[in-house]
Amino acid sequence: MERFEAIFFGSLLCFALAFILSGVLPVAALDKVTPKYQTLEDLAATVPEDFTSLSTAYPEEFEKAFGTAEANSENYAEALRLGRDLYIGDGCWHCHSQYIRPVAQEAERWGPVSEAAEYNNALHMPPLWGTRRVGPDLSRQGGVHTNDWHMAHLWDPPGTVPGSVMPRYRWFFTKDKRPTKRALSIVAYLQWLGDTRSQVDLQTVTIASTMEKEAAKIKEEKSKADKKEEKK
Repeated sequence: MERFEAIFFGSLLCFALAFILSGVLPVAALDKVTPKYQTLEDLAATVPEDFTSLSTAYPEEFEKAFGTAEANSENYAEALRLGRDLYIGDGCWHCHSQYIRPVAQEAERWGPVSEAAEYNNALHMPPLWGTRRVGPDLSRQGGVHTNDWHMAHLWDPPGTVPGSVMPRYRWFFTKDKRPTKRALSIVAYLQWLGDTRSQVDLQTVTIASTMEKEAAKIKEEKSKADKKEEKK
């Protein structure tokens, strides 16, 4: 009986320790990540030119999809949410990664190596790192191609990338080959990818600038203190 109790309580202790190390501590560490966690509303607060261009290039389709012909934070958030859901539901993450590793010259091919702070937002929870790379990494996809290129690529991938094995996503379009809400939304999501990287870089520069100012202030105060000591 004593042996059973020792094993039982030992197992509970191991479980509690594993839960803390694997569950509690990683979540708590997010509070120290810069920038802070961003909700979908935070991400959509500023409407980019790419999304506004969708509303002007496809005014009728845009109004039918979002109930208004004007791009705003509300329908941008809606498009980002649906776009990510489609990216997951239609299996895009099976062939495309969203994680640039510091190996195999990936930075030269896809852009700066990914950082933890980039994933601290609603559209990266959970992170869509992917399972393999049949197609390119999409971490820095935003702005690489135009909206029209993405539309053409979804309609007929080999037409824009010869030899592409990506399937045609023609159910994203009407019989008249016009984009539906699905097409507009997934293009908005693809154009968003990489946006958080610029925010990380900007905040890093801001922090560095603040640290430099603080260091200069401390140096100045020390210099004044030394002069006072010399006068004594």
